Amino acid sequence: MLSRIRSPLNSLLKNHKRQYATQSTTDIILSLLDHCYSSIHVYQAHGFMFARGLDQDNLLLSRFIGACSNTGLLDHAISVFTHKTCKNVYLYNTLIKALSSNSRMKDAVFVYNKARVMELKPDSYTIQFLLKGVIRLRLGKGVHCQAISYGLHLDVYVGVELVQMYTSCGRVCDARKVFDEMLVRDLVIWNAMVSGYCKVGEVERARALFEVMPERNLVSWTALIAGYAQANKPSEAVAVFSRMQINGVEPDEVTMLAALSACAQLGALELGEWIHGYINKHSLHKTLSLYNALIDMYAKSGNIKKAIEVFESMKDRCVITWTTIIAGLALHGFGKEALDMFSRMENARVKPNDVTLIAVLSACSHNGLVEEAHWFFNNLFPKYGIEPRIEHYGCMIDLLGRAGCLLDALELLNRMPFEPNAAIWGSVLAASRLYGNVNLGQLAVQHLVKLEPHNSGNFSLLSNIYASAGNWKDSGLTRKVMRDAGVKKISGSSCIELNSRVHEFISGNGSHPQSEKTFEVLCLLNRHMEVTNIYI
Repeated sequence: MLSRIRSPLNSLLKNHKRQYATQSTTDIILSLLDHCYSSIHVYQAHGFMFARGLDQDNLLLSRFIGACSNTGLLDHAISVFTHKTCKNVYLYNTLIKALSSNSRMKDAVFVYNKARVMELKPDSYTIQFLLKGVIRLRLGKGVHCQAISYGLHLDVYVGVELVQMYTSCGRVCDARKVFDEMLVRDLVIWNAMVSGYCKVGEVERARALFEVMPERNLVSWTALIAGYAQANKPSEAVAVFSRMQINGVEPDEVTMLAALSACAQLGALELGEWIHGYINKHSLHKTLSLYNALIDMYAKSGNIKKAIEVFESMKDRCVITWTTIIAGLALHGFGKEALDMFSRMENARVKPNDVTLIAVLSACSHNGLVEEAHWFFNNLFPKYGIEPRIEHYGCMIDLLGRAGCLLDALELLNRMPFEPNAAIWGSVLAASRLYGNVNLGQLAVQHLVKLEPHNSGNFSLLSNIYASAGNWKDSGLTRKVMRDAGVKKISGSSCIELNSRVHEFISGNGSHPQSEKTFEVLCLLNRHMEVTNIYI
């Protein structure tokens, strides 16, 4: 075993013996350090350096610190660094970078302060490496102040790190100040600012900045597409994706991931299929995330058969893969098939997470599998080690309501360790309407009005419950309360996918450019149905 571990170093030394006459010892050690894949390799390389007094060479020691960082031996690197005399800023930068990359910011700041005590002036790399590991705003501001004091804040690479640091801390306004103060802006910092806006959900600001960029690349387009998808604006994401293609920009795996997410939200099967075909045709790297996105897109776009086909074609699957296909089967009403898939997951020794069990409970809910749901719910922690979340309770309450067990649903709601949210009370209200329980419907609406005061659907459901029970007076009174409170009914809408474009039509809204022609065709169809006695 030991001989196999040493073999890379031994073989390298043998290969270099013949080259000693022409190749320097420094080059040999640099090559050795590049081939350190374990702690034993690092210790051997260090011994080789120490015996020849080369552990005091700044270049070699810098590469040695990198090898220690890659093999988890940072404490050993710090020990060797401490005994080094005559350190330069390059060597300090290397250790700061290694510590920041391994989330050891306190140690990185300590090393930085030591460099200042030694009167070594930091350069732009020092500030960049410090900022890369910052996750707390206070520390980031401190580094920013240091950059200003040394006149490094206007360096474009430091600017990129500052923008990313502030946006990761949720301070996009401060990021924009940094961006605006930059005297020179390259494409990287433009992309960082656009991505920063998208990260905090200010996608329209990102779009405004995107439109005035002096140049764009694939990263620019992908950031905006992903931003719209994450902000639940899939139509805009698809529109930007189409515009990117018109501009002749070739998408990569990350772009496709964002576009597939938008397709899944819209149910845009035609575009999703085109993306799948493009991936195959251009031999894009099929990452696990890309496979998962394809499964999700097909399931949410109505083609569960194709989702299963993609799933079965995969060689490697993770918990997200299994969860996505289980949720897809549940969405299409295949409850028993979803539970069978969960059994396959357990047999494959993939540990489910809390989201997996939400998908399982959802499958039970949509198919009235009350006993199975009770078993999974009661075994969340005992068998799977999962603390029940409000979503698990929500699935159970929804299932009990659908099954007509309204009192059981209310009892579970009252004893859960969470404050019921709008989704849970909405499930109770829907069940009350389904089974004509006026009192429970009133209770649900009382809570929903507090949680969602402007949601017209809650008032409409209660009015319908009264109407179903023959209580027309209270039904009309509910509508009046809704009007007096200024709650407006949300207009209905429908989407049609045509030539890989998704068109949305909103009731009473004629803003779509093809609205007039669409209405003309609908009128013709209506007259045709009247003449031929076809009724819907």
